[in-house]
Amino acid sequence: MKNNKKIIMLTIISVALIGLFLSVGVNSANYQYAMYRRIPKIISMILTGSAIGFSSLIFQTVTNNRILTPSILGLDSLYVLLQTTIVFLLGSSSVLITNGNINFIITIMVTIAFSALLYKFVFRKGTKNIFTILLIGVICGTLFESLTNFMQVLIDPTEFLAVQDKMMASFNNVNTDILLLSSIVIIISIAYCYDIIKVLDVMSLGRDEAISLGVDYDKISKKILVVVVILTSVSTALVGPITFLGLLVVNITRQMIKSYKHEVLGMVTIIISIIALVAGQLIVEHLMNFGTSVSVIINFIGGIYFIYLVMKERNR
Repeated sequence: MKNNKKIIMLTIISVALIGLFLSVGVNSANYQYAMYRRIPKIISMILTGSAIGFSSLIFQTVTNNRILTPSILGLDSLYVLLQTTIVFLLGSSSVLITNGNINFIITIMVTIAFSALLYKFVFRKGTKNIFTILLIGVICGTLFESLTNFMQVLIDPTEFLAVQDKMMASFNNVNTDILLLSSIVIIISIAYCYDIIKVLDVMSLGRDEAISLGVDYDKISKKILVVVVILTSVSTALVGPITFLGLLVVNITRQMIKSYKHEVLGMVTIIISIIALVAGQLIVEHLMNFGTSVSVIINFIGGIYFIYLVMKERNR
């Protein structure tokens, strides 16, 4: 099947799932309430899927590795540490937790500030190896997880429930006040990358090959990493961390679409991300009766797929 037909098929599936999500169980008596609750969920799933899927795609291009995702930078761990620290110091009734707008802004500011300090420290030393940043990100992520676990042990069990809600991504209580701001940031970030999309096609050949073809690899890599941080920060602050979504959808995209063009890969990645999130939310609401969250389902499937990819690379 040609790529165009696959894209059309995936688009039809995504639209059908969105229509099913909006319409299932709806009647004339509950129509307004159902739309009031479900439309923000759909918007947040589209935004989150777009941000995570696209950021993972360009991150893998820069690192030239198909099993790495932006979570290796430690941003997910930093998010959980931030929420835990707020509850540990100020309690779950703090305005920083209860007010979604303030929590959203603080989360983005802290994650971007951390990334800026990380980049400044690494690039000031004169290194041009992106894997130095990844290594420091892994170390910082491990440190953040250790600090989080330490504070969670000391937190009162009732207070811990507030932290637990933040630890897993959920679309059940989306803050509609931040959807507009999130959509603006995500659209601008993705649009910026589409402006240099052909450069990403060349960078996918590898660092040495891209440089030999005239690409300022290090400069473009820094810009792409900034976009990755912004997209990851916004999506995490919007609904919470979904670790394996990017890994899952990007690799499925590469298997389905036989193309090197990021213009095509990016579009398909976003569509598959939306399909995964909407299908996962349908399972959570109508098959599991809210007994789990969509992040648990995606991380379970993504974790198994990650093991498959590692074993596949090992056998090459």
